[in-house]
Amino acid sequence: MKIETKSKITWCPGCGNFGILNAVKNAISELVKEGMNENNIVIVSGIGCHGKISDYLKLNSFNALHGRVVPVLTGIKLANKNLIPIGFSGDGDSYAEGIAHLIHGAKRNSDVTVIIHNNGVFGLTTGQTGPTSRKGWVDKTTPYGNPEEPINPIGMMLEAGATFVARAYALKPDHLKNLIKEAVKHKGFSFIDVLQPCTTYNNFSAEYNSKVYEMNEIPKNPIEKCNETTRIPIGIFRKIIKPTYEDTVVSLMKS
Repeated sequence: MKIETKSKITWCPGCGNFGILNAVKNAISELVKEGMNENNIVIVSGIGCHGKISDYLKLNSFNALHGRVVPVLTGIKLANKNLIPIGFSGDGDSYAEGIAHLIHGAKRNSDVTVIIHNNGVFGLTTGQTGPTSRKGWVDKTTPYGNPEEPINPIGMMLEAGATFVARAYALKPDHLKNLIKEAVKHKGFSFIDVLQPCTTYNNFSAEYNSKVYEMNEIPKNPIEKCNETTRIPIGIFRKIIKPTYEDTVVSLMKS
């Protein structure tokens, strides 16, 4: 299956977005081979460097307003239960402007997939401190060092009630591909936080290459696991089945 478009890719050389794009293309190609209808897949992207991904995938797509990827995904699924909404958002897009939508989407257990391109910086606007920037990080907006602790996306989504929670690394595209396939197949709110090096403003690839490791199973204490600091676990932190928001709404309308 060929889902590439003829659009020129304008990401910086070496950007972690390339790994995410390749993983997504391979995941969707395999899902289609396994019987998924490609015409039912709808890509939603937000505002940020990640947002160009909808230009590079030959699939139904919608480019949302800043921070509004999750409500668009929810609306798509409510309008047509046969559609398969997959959202792409940045850490600035969903952990800053869109954080309320993200939390409530997880709480509702909407049957959608959200993939976050987390590079720890506002990259599109040339390198400002963001929600996942490290404490002490120096840039043009925090010349004396970032005074804030970064958000822990995995912990936040676990607490919000997301039924599928995972972390990936853009430089491990095969691992990411498999996580995307599992997330899309999961019935409920699927969330993947992808550690994505920004080669221009926040290139953490050398450190992450030495710290990242793949978990062999879902941890019994995911909160404790996602707070590891000396090493960085990637994989699935939670996978449970609960009634989806859409099924609940339909049942209430019929009652």
